[in-house]
Amino acid sequence: MKIRFSIIIFIITTYFATAETKTVCEAGCDFNSIQTAVDSSESGDKIFIKAGIYNESNIVIYKKSLHISGENGTIIDTENNGYGFSVEATDIVIKNLTIKNIKISYTKEYAGILLFKSYDFVIENITVDNAFFGFLIQKSKDGIVKNNIISGQGKAEADSGNAIHLWHCENVKITNNDVRRMRDGIYLEFGNSSYIANNYSTENMRYGLHFMFSNDNTYEKNIFEANGAGVAVMFSKRIKMFNNTFKRNWGTASYGILLKEINDAELKHNVFEDNTIGINADGTNRITYFENTFKNNGYAIKVHGACYDNIYSRNNFLYNSFDLSYSGKLNSNKFENNYWSNYTGYDLNKDNIGDTPYRPVKLFSYLVNRTPESIVLLRSLFIDIIDFSEKVSPVFTPENLIDNQPLMTQVEW
Repeated sequence: MKIRFSIIIFIITTYFATAETKTVCEAGCDFNSIQTAVDSSESGDKIFIKAGIYNESNIVIYKKSLHISGENGTIIDTENNGYGFSVEATDIVIKNLTIKNIKISYTKEYAGILLFKSYDFVIENITVDNAFFGFLIQKSKDGIVKNNIISGQGKAEADSGNAIHLWHCENVKITNNDVRRMRDGIYLEFGNSSYIANNYSTENMRYGLHFMFSNDNTYEKNIFEANGAGVAVMFSKRIKMFNNTFKRNWGTASYGILLKEINDAELKHNVFEDNTIGINADGTNRITYFENTFKNNGYAIKVHGACYDNIYSRNNFLYNSFDLSYSGKLNSNKFENNYWSNYTGYDLNKDNIGDTPYRPVKLFSYLVNRTPESIVLLRSLFIDIIDFSEKVSPVFTPENLIDNQPLMTQVEW
């Protein structure tokens, strides 16, 4: 056993003893080309790129474990010729660089950094300017993507890619990134067991966050603001979304978040503010909505068909045009102990629970769903009268959709 341990120590020591740091600069260094430095390196080497502008593209790293870093002012200009880096390797670090002018293509997904079948990777402090795709990560796992800035100049979805795009990936941490003016800010397809936190995604043409067929992921403390259609979460299981902010997603087909075919998820301590629709739920089951705040939205929540066993508890519904729109039957969903700013009941025993139930679905929201043009009547006395009549004797709205114990004060969290 001692002999085996000594052999392992010898191999590790030898590996690091032979590792080299290769320096790249415009003149006077070992290399003036990044690709040449990569080609002459061995696994374990470090490549340091000094400040300057390097007109290189399609820098290929294949089956080499390299740590590549630059200093302030290190710029790689691909001059619209293709990728920045194309990598297939294990133990890869790329950090402290600016990569700009990624080629727009309708047949290839050119990116600032392409990772394919790469494991144990770190992409850190990278600025991708004038991007088509920012980072395109495929069939990779156990990686970190943090502290990056990605922006594009696309005028339409067809000529713009995604800032951070994962496909068939696992266990990737995406944190503290600023992504804007792309097609989608962050996109996951078949991306499982990943952690997305503290990112700012804004002004993207389609979604601030978009993921499909991606299970067991956690999203927290992200801000999704002023994106084309908001955030889309589809065909996934066991999702946790905590402490995120969804705001200023306005448009005829826009929402804070779309939940489509989502099962066994938890939404907690999120803020939905100034959206056309806060949450648009369709085909969602066994989801817990707990202590979220819906403020100044057109609709706080729209519930469509095939939604079962969802629980809405201790949420704040504040000054929305409509707190709830509901299609079909209640379907074992529960609304309990929420705070509704439109609630006009009383609390005689001072236990902070209203003594009369609250019906969150108004007749007018039912009418608007059937005849959208009727929205022009919002705030009119006529609407107050028909809503009151429906409250007294429900005919069109779900009779058993009631919060039997509405809270008298907002939930603090």
